[in-house]
Amino acid sequence: MHGGGLPWRRLPSQIEAPIRQREGDAQAGARAPVGLDRFRASGAPAAGLLTSAIPPGRITRTMRVGLFVTCLVDLMRPSIGFAALRLLEAAGCDVVVPATQTCCGQPAYNAGDRAVTRALARKLVREFDGCDAVVAPSGSCAAMIRVHYPALFDDEPAMRAAAERVAGDTYELTDFLVNVARLENIPGRYDGTLTYHDSCAGLRELGVQAQPRALLARMPGVVITEMRESTTCCGFGGTFSVKFGDLSAHMADNKCAHIAQTGAAAIVAGDLGCLLNIEGRLRRRGDLHTRVWHIAEVLAGDDDVCR
Repeated sequence: MHGGGLPWRRLPSQIEAPIRQREGDAQAGARAPVGLDRFRASGAPAAGLLTSAIPPGRITRTMRVGLFVTCLVDLMRPSIGFAALRLLEAAGCDVVVPATQTCCGQPAYNAGDRAVTRALARKLVREFDGCDAVVAPSGSCAAMIRVHYPALFDDEPAMRAAAERVAGDTYELTDFLVNVARLENIPGRYDGTLTYHDSCAGLRELGVQAQPRALLARMPGVVITEMRESTTCCGFGGTFSVKFGDLSAHMADNKCAHIAQTGAAAIVAGDLGCLLNIEGRLRRRGDLHTRVWHIAEVLAGDDDVCR
C-alpha cells in the first residue's frame, strides 16, 4: 500500500474466491463455514432457523422477501442477520436467503472500481430478481442497491431494467417494517435507556430516521435519550476511515463524547460498520460498559439484549 491508497487491484480475486466457494466450485477449495454459512451447512433452510411463535404482522406470508444479509454482518456479527430474519417473519413475510449472496459492491464503488462493482451488482440482481422486496439490515447497502445500481448499467438496457426492478423494491430493514410491513407487535423486550445514531447513507439517501425510533417507541420499557448531533457521521465511512484515519478517529471521539453525555446504557444504530467503529472507539477510551447494539437485535429480542 502506497500513498494512502488501497490495494484495489487485488479486489477482484478477493471477491471471486468466496463467490466460487459459495457456488460449489471444487477448484476454489473447501473452507470452514462462517457466519450464516454455519447454519446453511446443516442443510436446514435459513429462513426457518429463527422461526418462533411470534404474532404475525399486517401482511401475509405470500409476500416473498429476499434478505440481503450484507457481507459485514455475515462475517462479523451474524446475529444481526438472524434478528432481521426473525423480524421479517414476525411481519408475516416468506423470507428467502440466497446462499450465494456476498457483497453489494459498495467498497469497490466508493474506490472507483467500476468493473468489480458491476460484476457484484449483476450477481446480486440475478440472485434477488423475482422477490417482492429485498431487505437489508444496513442503510448503506440498501442505498447502494436502491440509489446507485441502475446507473451502473446505462450501456445495457436489459440489465438496467432488471437493476431498476430490484432497486425499486429494495429497503432498509426499519423502513420496510414501518412503511411496507406495518409491523405493530415488536417481539423484543428491553427495559432501560438507549440513544440512537443515524447512519449517513440510510439518513441522507433513504430518509431513514423516524422509522427506527417509531419501532423502538412500541417497545415497553424503552427510554430513548437523544444524543447531540445524532445525524453527524461517526467517522467510519468505509474506506474513509482507512484513508483518513486521524480525521476518522477525531469524528469517532466526538460521537463517543455525545453518547456519554446522554448517560444511556446502550448505543443503537442500523449499520454494523458504524457500530464497529463506535464500539472500537468507546473501548479505546476506556468505556467498557456502554452496550452497542444493532436496531434489529433490540427489536427482535436478541438474548444478549434481553439479559
